[in-house]
Amino acid sequence: MAFTVKFWGVRGSIACATPNHMRYGGNTSCIEVMCSDYRLILDAGTGIRQLGIEMQKLNTDNFHILLTHTHWDHINGYPFFAPSYNNKLHIDVMAGHLTDKGGIQKVLSAQMDNPMFPIPLEAMTADTQYSDFTPGDSFMLTKAVGLKTANLNHPNDATGYRIEHEGKSIVYITDTEHVPGKPDQNILGLIEGADLVIYDSTYTEEEFPEKIGWGHSTWNEGVRLCRAANVKRMAIFHHDPEHYDDFMDDIGVVSHAEWAGTFVCREGMILDIHNLEDIK
Repeated sequence: MAFTVKFWGVRGSIACATPNHMRYGGNTSCIEVMCSDYRLILDAGTGIRQLGIEMQKLNTDNFHILLTHTHWDHINGYPFFAPSYNNKLHIDVMAGHLTDKGGIQKVLSAQMDNPMFPIPLEAMTADTQYSDFTPGDSFMLTKAVGLKTANLNHPNDATGYRIEHEGKSIVYITDTEHVPGKPDQNILGLIEGADLVIYDSTYTEEEFPEKIGWGHSTWNEGVRLCRAANVKRMAIFHHDPEHYDDFMDDIGVVSHAEWAGTFVCREGMILDIHNLEDIK
């Protein structure tokens, strides 16, 4: 009986490989969720490359990739995901923001078209099913893994995901922009009673007014939502490239003082959803 999360990429906007991004990590969004023996991958930012290397060592033949949206920092690792070139694997790729824009397969293919990339999507020989849905839809991915979705407030749209397994739940909320003083009802409905919410905390409250329209939120708003929805723990995620390690240390201290349920996620961090109490 296992329900775990591993962070392979926690950075937002662009990958950062500098000495100032070592402790928290510089790869962009990618999270691995293990539901007993079934694997889900949330987003395909640069972090998915190393995940793919590790997966080649394992006996994995069937899994899902759930994409919040298709801005570059959430898909530009996909062409480097080694399992997609293995014709013995079956992969389900799902997205909820492209039903009126040609679908997820078309967008991922365009990313790999000439002259942007030398290898086309067709070179990925895994048996890949590309599926588009409408935010708000719910699914049973397996007999033991449930999925609920909701629309997020982001340019070109984005989707939030709630994964339910063994009576526990993880919610992934990135990228989204809040409206001050108006709690997002879509998010509140999705996160109600969740064990863990991974929340877009790109900006500080001081930075946010100058970034309105960019599609991101603050850890403070995440705390307000999580408290209102009786969430147990909140992971601060999608770190701004300008937020260096020392800055993130400070965010960890200040946010934890505001609500002890918060913590700042780091690349490589592994969480056991059945044992979240000891996370700092």
